[in-house]
Amino acid sequence: MSLTNDLIKEKLTNQFGDFILGVEESYGMLSVTVKNEVNLKVLTFLHDDTELSFKFLTDLTGVHFPDRKGEELSVVYHLHNLVKNVRLRIKIYVPIDKPDVYTATGLFSGANWMERETYDFFGVNFVGHPDLRRVLNVDEMDYFPLRKKIVKKLVIF
Repeated sequence: MSLTNDLIKEKLTNQFGDFILGVEESYGMLSVTVKNEVNLKVLTFLHDDTELSFKFLTDLTGVHFPDRKGEELSVVYHLHNLVKNVRLRIKIYVPIDKPDVYTATGLFSGANWMERETYDFFGVNFVGHPDLRRVLNVDEMDYFPLRKKIVKKLVIF
């Protein structure tokens, strides 16, 4: 049986139902938004299910949406089933005042560096990460440089 976006949606909906906040498809790539508290369960399911078998984490990054109250930070996972050459995007949102996300380092060893980088630039706290510390910026830095600052411009006529 081929691995289609419809099959992925069906399996995720059957397994997680109300924890799925949105599903969209852009240029053939399925993107699923899930509640933050189940991010690791969803990733584990996608990894361990024999039909889905998303064993490769291509990328993990953060995005800052300063105007989205209560979900200002997003973590985006790009997964790949290498055997069937199918890609999948998983997105979660967390509030900026409590940016806690469960680590995926137990599933994907490559998540270690990517989570550290996302912490370093966006301030996402990956709960359970074995070594969550800055990786590219100096340890003394007391801010997260990729968080957008809202600057009001003064216009003088």
